[in-house]
Amino acid sequence: MSSDTDVSLSSYDEDQGSKLIQKAREAPFVPTGMAGFAAIFAYGLYKLKSRGNTKMSVHLIHMRVAAQGFVVGAMTLGMGYSMYQEFWAEPKP
Repeated sequence: MSSDTDVSLSSYDEDQGSKLIQKAREAPFVPTGMAGFAAIFAYGLYKLKSRGNTKMSVHLIHMRVAAQGFVVGAMTLGMGYSMYQEFWAEPKP
């Protein structure tokens, strides 16, 4: 076998952390959406004990709607940012 056909597998040796960092640089609003979802989820668990007379199902629905709203908002901002970079921003040399 010749050395011309050897394929370097160094590009496949990336760990998960570097892949996440690379994806975060490509789409910065994805980690923002994930962090917001986690924060709303944590807040919902914290407020679970002090929900008062509110039914459990209503509390869970409110937390789900808040988390989904944050993620959809982050996705919308990310799409707007991506469109701005593609169509209106000056290209980087």
